Amino acid sequence: MKYRRLIYKLRHDYFSVENVVLVLAVFLCLMWTYQSITAMSRNWGLTERLTAEKKSLELLNVEVETAELENEYYKSDEYQELLARRVLDKQLPGEKLVVMPSNSEEAKNKHKTTITIDKNDRDYSNIEKWIMYLFPSN
Repeated sequence: MKYRRLIYKLRHDYFSVENVVLVLAVFLCLMWTYQSITAMSRNWGLTERLTAEKKSLELLNVEVETAELENEYYKSDEYQELLARRVLDKQLPGEKLVVMPSNSEEAKNKHKTTITIDKNDRDYSNIEKWIMYLFPSN
C-alpha cells in the first residue's frame, strides 16, 4: 500500500508534465548559456591569435623590405668600392690614410637615441579588450 502511494505521489506531484517541461527548459537554458560562453571564449582566443599573426606578418614584411634594400645596396657601385678598399686595401691615386684616435665617452654618449612607445602598442585592460571585442570600430 505504501509503495502504491509513493508511486502515485511521485507521478502526480513531481513528474507531472509541467515539472518535466520546466526541468527540460532550465536544462536547455543552461546548455545554451554554456555553449554561448564557450563560443565567445573560442572567438576571443582566435581574435587574439589573429592579431598576433597580423603583427608577425607586418614584422616579416618589414624584414623582407629591409633585406631587399640591403641586396640593392650590396649590388651598388658605392658598396663595391668600399668593399674593395677595405678587403683588398685599394685606394684611388692621391688618397692618404688618416688614423683617428678612438672616441671618448663624452663623444659616444652625445647622440644617444631615446625609445618612444607607440600608443597602439599599449596594454589594454580586460574591460577595454571586451569593449573592443564586442564593439569593433573597424
